[in-house]
Amino acid sequence: MSETTPWHWLQAFPALQKITDPVWHKTMHLALVITQPAGATLFRDGDACQYYFLMLEGAVRVQKVSENGHEITLYRMQPGQVCELTTSCLLADADYSAEAVAESDVRVLLIPKVSFYEAVTGSPGFRKFVFASLDQGMHDLVHLLEEVAFGHLDYRLARHLLDLAGTQQSVRSTHYHLAAELGTAREVVSRQLKEFERYEWVRLSRGKIEILDRPALNRLVTRKQG
Repeated sequence: MSETTPWHWLQAFPALQKITDPVWHKTMHLALVITQPAGATLFRDGDACQYYFLMLEGAVRVQKVSENGHEITLYRMQPGQVCELTTSCLLADADYSAEAVAESDVRVLLIPKVSFYEAVTGSPGFRKFVFASLDQGMHDLVHLLEEVAFGHLDYRLARHLLDLAGTQQSVRSTHYHLAAELGTAREVVSRQLKEFERYEWVRLSRGKIEILDRPALNRLVTRKQG
């Protein structure tokens, strides 16, 4: 579902609000805002890249799925963020190498490919925004690779559980989805959760992980970060 571009959506992007050149204004008049329901696929691995994405509402997960069905979450898009993979594909004139799935109802602003190229070429303010967001995306991707390659799973899993729980005492998630978030196999996550349960830090049930000893998980995270 699409609609005309309401300029007030740019409140989520303060840097873009400051751009006043004619090329950028023309670009915004050609942009569209679309809405998609939770679970919708915004793009698939191998799809042609046709739009520049700016997130307005909701959350989108960008993930890579291997041939044997293993998943790894590359990053999430939240309001006020852009899709770094889309930026890279547009600049390289390449197809997508991962997929994006809406985790909630989402609203996204789309700039058509041709308009994106014109804005990058003719609007210094927009060009600066694009390359700054791409630089941040590369930084986040390198951090993810470091975590997967060198991070200890016990620390990463404890930190992820605490992040998911927030102020709640339980996390509703499957071992499969936790593995996808952490870039490892479900069996590895299950073994580590069993260890946490043996220490009486958590209690496991179907689709739910109850946190019994939050201070212990926090100590593990603090110790590994130190």
